[in-house]
Amino acid sequence: MKFNNLTEQEKHIILDKGTEKPFSGEYDKFQEPGTYVCRQCNAELYHSEDKFDAHCGWPAFDDEIPNAIKHIPDADGMRTEIQCNSCAGHLGHVFIGEQLTKKNIRHCVNSLSMKFIPYEK
Repeated sequence: MKFNNLTEQEKHIILDKGTEKPFSGEYDKFQEPGTYVCRQCNAELYHSEDKFDAHCGWPAFDDEIPNAIKHIPDADGMRTEIQCNSCAGHLGHVFIGEQLTKKNIRHCVNSLSMKFIPYEK
């Protein structure tokens, strides 16, 4: 599999499992129709219809593209890490039971883990 070149900041998030500062990412308040793909391998991850404003400082989604996301118990023993299922790049964490949407799930994703591809008109 061929990977995209990453900046040092992107490597810190995607490879070293870092976290962006809240409210700093380009996709936090972004609302355009399209698909979010993995910044490292271009695999499709999320559709814009599943994005919502969770007021948490990071892009939030209440659904994923089928088979796109790997859920792994986090090293802290309390959270669930989410990774790209194609390349294992770190995306963020998933939270269940917050009652923020009818689906009752929040994928909290680092903007630097994704790229946005607008739908063709």
